[in-house]
Amino acid sequence: MEPLLEARGIVKRYGHVYALREAAFSAYPGEVVALVGDNGAGKSTLVKTLSGALTPDAGEIRLEGTPLRLTGPLDAQRHGIETVYQDLALAPDLDAAANLYLGRELPRSGPLGMLGVLDRNEMRRRAVDTFGDLGIRLPDVAAPVRRLSGGQRQCVAVARAVVWASKVVFMDEPTAALGVVQRRQVLDLIRRVRDGGVTVVLISHNMPEVLAVADRVEVLRLGRRVARFTAADTSVEELVAAMTGGIEQEDAA
Repeated sequence: MEPLLEARGIVKRYGHVYALREAAFSAYPGEVVALVGDNGAGKSTLVKTLSGALTPDAGEIRLEGTPLRLTGPLDAQRHGIETVYQDLALAPDLDAAANLYLGRELPRSGPLGMLGVLDRNEMRRRAVDTFGDLGIRLPDVAAPVRRLSGGQRQCVAVARAVVWASKVVFMDEPTAALGVVQRRQVLDLIRRVRDGGVTVVLISHNMPEVLAVADRVEVLRLGRRVARFTAADTSVEELVAAMTGGIEQEDAA
């Protein structure tokens, strides 16, 4: 099967410091693939490169087999690639529906829409349908998101990405600082996104969580991919060994 999104020989340097050294990555249709590595391994740099936030110094990105040169995050979004960052980038004083359509608001039909009046009722109706389809339960979709729990806010951020992503969603540490129940809610949501046909790239330091939700795992070390695993056939110990240099697969470069 051909990868949906693929990186080959990606180089990114800052002066004499290499963040990525001919890094490789692949994500296949309809899977959850985890990207793991120790601090400084290059995970964030690679994700920013694949989502258009950074331009690589060398290498190639392919989407569905076609070379792709991203000019920025908006360009990535136009190609069906969305990212959920750790800070969520939600507007705390707006409700969940308004956050879902932030920057992509629906205008009213007719002359009012031409004057910039928004169709808040339609956005709220669609948001309720989206949350329902994703199994997200919010106490009040009309409440400002600052009143929601950490897990609920995370779910709103994920839902916003999923609404607009047609191909790939990157999720950077989506369960960081969440409690056990909230973590389970977000992991269930990740599975729902995958089952809906959108590929999920999960960046996480939580190895048991990675093995619980991912289909595959790719390991970065010192700016390059050093190992690939099928999640069901590996262990936390193997992942840690790859992250620390104890395992390096010859075919992973």
